[in-house]
This record gives sequence, structure tokens and C-alpha cells, in this order.
Amino acid sequence: MTQTTADLEELWTTFCATRDSALRERMIVQYAPLVKYVVGRMAVSMPGVLGSEDIIGYGTVGLIQAVDRYDPTVGVKFETYAIRRIKGAILDAIRSLQQLSRDASKRARDLDHAYDELLQQHGRMPTNRELARHMGISNEELNQAMVDASLSVVSLSNPSGGDAGSEGDRPSLLEQIADEDTPGVEMQVERQQLYEALVQAIQALSERDRLVINLYYYEELTLKEISEVLGVSTSRVSQLHAAAVFKLRAALRANIAQPVAA
Repeated sequence: MTQTTADLEELWTTFCATRDSALRERMIVQYAPLVKYVVGRMAVSMPGVLGSEDIIGYGTVGLIQAVDRYDPTVGVKFETYAIRRIKGAILDAIRSLQQLSRDASKRARDLDHAYDELLQQHGRMPTNRELARHMGISNEELNQAMVDASLSVVSLSNPSGGDAGSEGDRPSLLEQIADEDTPGVEMQVERQQLYEALVQAIQALSERDRLVINLYYYEELTLKEISEVLGVSTSRVSQLHAAAVFKLRAALRANIAQPVAA
């Protein structure tokens, strides 16, 4: 039976007060579809060392952690909190099982630095050919670097680049901007500046890159659904997404570094 919002709020109030084991199991079953949703949005970045059942299992661990640690009084929707926990648990499993993760993190940092340097030099986003030449690698090696870096938590959760680490409790860039309850005038001004910097960064992207960002972060499509929209393979979507995020982060860092016009 589908639970209404009021029903779920009552369940959470009761569970947080009693920590009843039967109610805990009920909440886990209620939100189990979130695991498959998260896996569907991460599928392309999964290394071959993990099978689909393993991935869902690790994601379920994240869901259970979310149920146990969620505090409804904080004001964050459980779905938002749980998705970060589920994704974080899966990514932690990838890091622990795949030796590539350290190399992938380094490649992600190298790509971030290359985008920053070329954006500063040319005043625009570099082409793939320019990026490959700057890094001293071939176009094929650049494409592989994008795929490898996608294992290193390439997302808008970490706008400044680098190793994002576990995402369990970190609000994403988009959530920071969307937070209407940010207290204090200073925080509101900072939020507005961040929003304006993000808008400028998105405008600096190509039409295709903007489409990928829109489909993934705003329409919240899975990678398979995006591949159907664009008419390309899911592995190509992974490359496009990683490249778009690197470009967006570089533009965002450049915009944030600039003084705000009076």
C-alpha cells in the first residue's frame, strides 16, 4: 500500500522515538526502490569487479545506514539523505575493491588542473584536442582518462575538484543553492553569488554539454535513459558527463575567483 506523506512523517516520528526493529524493517522495505534508482544512475561507472547483485547489496547497506542515522528534525527529505548514503556506500566499495581508484583520483586532479590552465590561457573552454596536447596524451588516452576519472566521484557534489571522498553527509552544490532556509544575510549573499557563478559557468558550456548536465542533474534521468535521448552508448554518456562536469567545475572556479561586480 502506498504511504502518504503524512503517514510517512508519522512513521518516522514513531521510529525515531522507539527504534522499533519491526518498524525499521518496514522503513527499509518502503525505500528499497531508491537503491535501484541510484544504481541506474551510476551503472556506467561500475568496474567489472562488482556484479549487479554486489552493487545492490552495497547500496542496500547505505540505505540501512540512512534509516538508522536519519534525523527528520534537520529538515532534509529522507530521499535526499538516503541517495547520498547509498551512493557513498557503493563508491566506498569501488574504492576498496579496485586498485584503479588512486590512479583515477590522480587523473581527475590532472584533468581539473589542465582545464583550469587552458581556460586561463585562452579565456574559453579548451577542445579535446587542445586538452590532450596540453596533457601530452592522445585523444584515445584522453577519452580513457575521462572514463577512469568518472570512478573518482566526478560530480557537482565537489565543485572545487579533487578527491571528493564519501558523499554520505555532504550536501551537493545544487542542494546548497536550492536551500531556501540558509540563515543570515551573509549566507544568503554567498548563496546568491554561488548561484550567479553557476549560471555563468553553465552558459560557458556547449549546447551538448548543457544538455547532458540538464538531463542528469535536473531531469534526473538514468545514464541509460540519457543514452536513449542522445542516441549514443551508455559508455559514451559517461565520457560526456565527466567532460561536462570538468568544464563546468573549471568555469565555476574561475567565476568564483572573480570579484563580484557592484
